[in-house]
Amino acid sequence: MEEYALRNLRFTISYDGTAYSGYQIQPNADTIQYRIEKAVFLLTGEKVKVISSGRTDAGVHAKAQVINFITNSKIPVERWCLALNARLPRDIVAHTAEEVPPSFHSRKAAKRKTYCYAIRSARFPDVFHRNYEYHHPTDLNVEAMREALPCLIGEHDFTSFCTVRTDKEVKVRTLYEVRLETDVDELSTTGKVARIRLIVSGNGFLYNMVRIIAGTLIQIGEGKRPSSDMLQVLNAQDRGQAGPTAEAMGLTLWKVEY
Repeated sequence: MEEYALRNLRFTISYDGTAYSGYQIQPNADTIQYRIEKAVFLLTGEKVKVISSGRTDAGVHAKAQVINFITNSKIPVERWCLALNARLPRDIVAHTAEEVPPSFHSRKAAKRKTYCYAIRSARFPDVFHRNYEYHHPTDLNVEAMREALPCLIGEHDFTSFCTVRTDKEVKVRTLYEVRLETDVDELSTTGKVARIRLIVSGNGFLYNMVRIIAGTLIQIGEGKRPSSDMLQVLNAQDRGQAGPTAEAMGLTLWKVEY
């Protein structure tokens, strides 16, 4: 077989994580990485290792995940997305492709990531968004939730917001932005807030960090703990002080910046 120069290709991909056991390849499990590597093999015959900006958990989605891999294929870069999408399941889509320097690494080169955790705060779920938001059937105190957030901005030890089963020894991360967005229910005449989105941007995230922040925030919105608890939980550096890990379906990797 004729040899061609190796190329490092970077892609932006979206996926609905509902049917998958997370991003990373695992034995006897259907994962995003497995599906992409399989699609590359079907296209080129190559067994590549696909690197991502981060490993999303089972049931978590991505609007703009960034991946890269080394290929020996001479397929023009502008044809890659169409060719991959023809070989991927319909719930995984490649949007952009470009050739990058050999040294580029999707995870190591990432400077800022943004996640969105979506909550439906209404009596009934939204049938069209049921896989992409956590359904909370009663009202939440949005102002109390907002008051709890500023203390998280900046560089902190986020041990309290990290699952105990993690291989990360250093728990210090920097959050650049933590805010709430709200929408009213289009089907209701009350004008009540029906959808709450927690937007979190940082230089990196610990395992389940955004979901534990969301779980703690929901308890504050329910009135089970005051807004001031968020700072106390942060300072405690103790996972047992924080709220539960919010359900995976509400979380989406929104954006990765380099």
